Amino acid sequence: MALFSGLSEKLNHIFSKLTKHGRLTELEIKTAMREVRIALLEADVNIAVVKDFVAKVSERAVGQEILKSLSPTQQVIKIVNEELIALMGSANSKLASGNPPTVIMMAGLQGAGKTTLVGKLGMLLKKQGKKPLLVACDVYRPAAINQLKVVGEKAGCTVFEKGQGNPVKIAKEGVAYAKSYGFDTVIIDTAGRLQIDEDLMKELEKIKEEVNPQEILLVVDSMTGQVAVEVADTFNKRLEVTGLVLTKLDGDTRGGATLSMKAVTGKPIKFCSVGEKLGDLEPFYPDRMANRILGMGDVLTLIEKAQDAVTEEQAKKMEKKFRENSFTLDDYLVQFETMKKMGGIKDVLSMLPGMGGKFKIREEDIDERKMVTMKAIIQSMTMKERENPSIINSSRKNRIAKGSGTSVQEVNRVLKQFEQTKLMMKQMKNNKMFRF
Repeated sequence: MALFSGLSEKLNHIFSKLTKHGRLTELEIKTAMREVRIALLEADVNIAVVKDFVAKVSERAVGQEILKSLSPTQQVIKIVNEELIALMGSANSKLASGNPPTVIMMAGLQGAGKTTLVGKLGMLLKKQGKKPLLVACDVYRPAAINQLKVVGEKAGCTVFEKGQGNPVKIAKEGVAYAKSYGFDTVIIDTAGRLQIDEDLMKELEKIKEEVNPQEILLVVDSMTGQVAVEVADTFNKRLEVTGLVLTKLDGDTRGGATLSMKAVTGKPIKFCSVGEKLGDLEPFYPDRMANRILGMGDVLTLIEKAQDAVTEEQAKKMEKKFRENSFTLDDYLVQFETMKKMGGIKDVLSMLPGMGGKFKIREEDIDERKMVTMKAIIQSMTMKERENPSIINSSRKNRIAKGSGTSVQEVNRVLKQFEQTKLMMKQMKNNKMFRF
C-alpha cells in the first residue's frame, strides 16, 4: 500500500482541475483551497492544523506574484509543498549524539509496535556503524522479553535482560553493562499499556530520572489517527519526549496523524516504519514526504533503497544491459527480486515523479506465488526466447504454457509486464533519475 495514497489522489485531482485554467482568479484559488480543506479533514488531519494550513496557503497563493518560470497552478502546488514541509518539521531531525553510550528510551502504548521498533532501530544504527545494546524493561507483557530477544537476534543486536524484575533497576544496570562492554548506544524497551494510566507514567518518569536518556522517542501507531495525536500530546507533557516514531504508516492511506503530529506536540518526527520487515524503518524527511503526498516522487529514498538492495557491480552490469538494449527475461527475474527487496513495484513507482499511475502493475503480481509462476514460465522458454521474446508466437506460447503448467493468458501477462518494465527502466534511465 502506497503511503498517503488516499490523500495524494484527492490532492492531485484538485490540482489537475486547476491546470485547465490560465491565470488563476482569487475565487478559483479559494474553491481549490476549500477542496484541499475537505481532503485534509477526510485524511484525519487535526481540524485546527487544517484551518491554519489552509489559511497560510491561501494567503500566499492569493497575495504572491506568480513566478514567470511557473504556471499559476505550479505556483500553487509549490506553495502547498512548502507549507506541507513546514507543517511536518522542515528538515530531518537526527538522533542526539554525545559521550557514549547514547541512551535512547522508547515509550508508547501497548500495540504500537514498540518492541519490534526497538529491533528495527537497532538494525538501522548497526548499518550506520553503531554498536547498540537493546535493554528489556517491558517486564509485564507476556513474552515481551522473548519477543525482544527474537527481534534482537534477527537484527544482529545484543539484548540485555534480567527477567521480570524491577524495570528501573534493569534500565540502570543495562546502561552500566553498555559502558563496561563498549556499546555506544543503549535502546531501552519500556512497558506499554492499553491506555495511558498514572502507574505507567510514574514508572517511565523513574526510568528517565535514573538513566538520564539523551533521547526519549515516543512510538505512535499512525493508524489510530487523531487518538495517536492525543496520546503523543499526553506523553510529551509528562516525559518531554525528544522525538516521535510513527509505526504502521504503510497501513494508513490517509496519513492525518503524520501531518498533525509535529504541529500539535511541537516535537519532530524522527523515524517512520513503512513495513513489517526489520529493515522497514526510515529516517523521516519532511520534504521527501511532502513530495510523495503531492505525487512529485521521492528519488533520494529510492536511490538509498537501491543501494541497499543492489551491489555496485550488479548495478553497473544492469546499466550496461540497458544502455546496449540487451535486457533479457532472465534479467527481468533478477530485477523483480531486486524491486521486491526495495518494497515492491508499486512503492518504487510511487517514488518516481509523475510515474505512479502510468504502469498498472498490481501488488499481488509480485507475491511469492506469482514469482514461482513467473519463474516456471520463463524457465520453460528456450535461451533464444528469453533473449528475444518478440519471436514468441502462438505455438511457442502454447508450448511454454504446457511446459510450465500454466495458461497462455499467464504467459501473455508475463510478456506484457516484461515490456512494461523495459519501458519503465528506459524512462528512468533517460531522465537520469535512477541508475541500475
